[in-house]
Amino acid sequence: MSSPLEIAFSVNAGDWPDGLEPIANTAILEALKQSKAKVKGVAEVSVVLTDDEEQHELNRQWRGVDKSTNVLSFPQIEPFGPVMGLLGDITFARETVGQEAQEMGITLEAHFTHLVVHGFLHLLGYDHIEDDEALVMEGLETQILATLGIADPYADE
Repeated sequence: MSSPLEIAFSVNAGDWPDGLEPIANTAILEALKQSKAKVKGVAEVSVVLTDDEEQHELNRQWRGVDKSTNVLSFPQIEPFGPVMGLLGDITFARETVGQEAQEMGITLEAHFTHLVVHGFLHLLGYDHIEDDEALVMEGLETQILATLGIADPYADE
């Protein structure tokens, strides 16, 4: 059986370890399943691995924030709308993701898994600007990650 969602995976820049594509695929499909979003037709998401320099430029250009960040999501569908067509892009900055994982004492793969789930939920419409939204999004992230064998990233907050 084919996936209900095409996941395009590419490495633009950065010294990323091998083996992240299947991690991203598994995390996205689990997030799709647990979010209860239904794919209504041909759907695609793009996962792009890059470096801090490119991520900094994207963050400055699209969010007006003049620094790099771990993950950026660029939704192409209405929040909580039909899941079809190009859902959007999720980009990751190698240096930032690696540094954060090191500071948290977890593997890069575990942190990457969390950020993939986080970024994908943003594409679907979830957000964490308001406290009530953050509780819903973080709760769903924690539930998805537990299914994937990843510890609660918010446990110490």
